[in-house]
Amino acid sequence: MKCFLCGRNRGGINFLAEHHIFGNSNRKHSEKYGLKVLLCNHDCHIYGPKSAHKNKDTAQMLHEYGQRKFMREQSASIADFVKIFGKNYLDEEW
Repeated sequence: MKCFLCGRNRGGINFLAEHHIFGNSNRKHSEKYGLKVLLCNHDCHIYGPKSAHKNKDTAQMLHEYGQRKFMREQSASIADFVKIFGKNYLDEEW
């Protein structure tokens, strides 16, 4: 198993942690549809300058990945995704 972002398998404070791509109000949906990735806890998940919780570009990339994964695996449209998750993260119009 390796970090989704940096590709390394680390230990110590950088153990691999499960990150729900669509957290907060959509955490249950992320769990239900398997929209989670493993990230190095310290550097890539929470505290690093490009971490999922600190960097808008990283968060956006993960949201795009998660939306595409959902749409592919559920044979869903953008509108279907928005009905569940409340927002379209892709550049495409719907």
